[in-house]
Amino acid sequence: MIESIKQFVFWFNYVVLGYYTAANFVYFVLLVMAVGLIMNHLLRLSYGKYQESIHPSVAPPISILIAAYNEEATIVESIRSLFHLNYPDYEIIVVNDGSTDSTLKRLIEGFNLKNINIVYRAVIPTAFVKGFYVNPDMPKLIVIDKLHAGKADSLNIGINVSRAPYFCSVDADSILEKDALLRLMRPIVEEPELVQATGGIVRLVNGSIVKDGKLVKVQLPKDSLSRLQVVEYIRSFLFGRAGLSALNSLLVISGTFSMFNKRSVQEAGGYLLNTVTEDMELVIRLHKHLIEKKVKYHINFVPDPICWTEAPKDLATLRRQRRRWHLGLAESIYIYRQMLFNRKYKWIGFFALPYQLLVELIGPAIEILGYFVVTFSFFFEIINFKFFMLFLTMALLVGVFFSTAAILLEEMSYRRYPRLKDLLILLAYGVIENFGYRQLLALWRTEAIIQFLFTKEKKWEVVQKKGFDASPASKKDG
Repeated sequence: MIESIKQFVFWFNYVVLGYYTAANFVYFVLLVMAVGLIMNHLLRLSYGKYQESIHPSVAPPISILIAAYNEEATIVESIRSLFHLNYPDYEIIVVNDGSTDSTLKRLIEGFNLKNINIVYRAVIPTAFVKGFYVNPDMPKLIVIDKLHAGKADSLNIGINVSRAPYFCSVDADSILEKDALLRLMRPIVEEPELVQATGGIVRLVNGSIVKDGKLVKVQLPKDSLSRLQVVEYIRSFLFGRAGLSALNSLLVISGTFSMFNKRSVQEAGGYLLNTVTEDMELVIRLHKHLIEKKVKYHINFVPDPICWTEAPKDLATLRRQRRRWHLGLAESIYIYRQMLFNRKYKWIGFFALPYQLLVELIGPAIEILGYFVVTFSFFFEIINFKFFMLFLTMALLVGVFFSTAAILLEEMSYRRYPRLKDLLILLAYGVIENFGYRQLLALWRTEAIIQFLFTKEKKWEVVQKKGFDASPASKKDG
């Protein structure tokens, strides 16, 4: 019996090592494709000042949708930042999702809003709307007050009320760079019949200075937890999503900052209410809807429109956020499980969804299990020292390579942290994150898998935000 267990454990070690080898190979392929996509994009930017303007005659109107629930700490600053955007024609629709704090009061007082009646067509069914608020001197802004029913329902109301053919979903705690809409809309302007959705890069505003709704100074946060998240975001966006976009297999466009063709979303049924990550579910459903209609389309990642958002500053909040994200990933894959390995859905069925299932979803559980089993096997002499070191190389050192490669790609391309000191700090944290932080994230994601498999209740875990730093006088260059 003991020998049989040892034999099973011995071969399981090889399964774990093989899994790491395959997963890292996929990551490397995505990295190569991301480098190609980003370098091509940079060449286009340098040729003819590609990003500077879109002529008003060809720039379609955009509705910026913001779902706000208990966002009193940042909501006014976030909305103010949107008035500074460099884009010919856009409106801002803020949907107060029955907040229990002073979110609505701060909006009314901050923008001198008055209650009015608005007639609109409810193409997508939603919760009851209590009222509309506007200021004639700010015709771009509409605030909608509604019963609490979740972010997805709020965005659906925003879609119903919106007047533009495209809508951009932006989180209430986020700030867009001045040219962000121009850059995000560029692929749609170039190929309006082809591009159905685009997503940009999200960066962390922690540590930077925000004043009057503007990001006045970009700098690294002081605390280690925020710095670790900066590295994680850079890696996730710059080669994870860029690589998948090159294959037209992008399944995740961050709800923090994403652009959609309104008609396509309405035809697909709007945002789904009973999922904890409505953004990923909608993107997968759009792929499915457009493929089944046999329409040629693209869903693009655009590697330079920047949205700055606040990240959790304590472990408890970070844990809730990451568990929710992973639970949403599991839900979305389960909902569209019939697309897995289905040739009807092309790259989505044979690569994108399997990748999300086998690498992104169950990968953290295999990682945690692998650490325990391989370490146990080494100390009980089931495997030798060479095998153990090979495992550590695949599990840790290759992770260091991908993190530092993403940081260097950021440095070569967009340089949002231009100081040499910032680069060196990020490179150091690109190493550090693989020795504790990544394992902690894997543990929380494993908890989410267990929750999905064995718990019926799937609830939205609220992430409380602290607000932007608006005191530049108190900051000193490091």
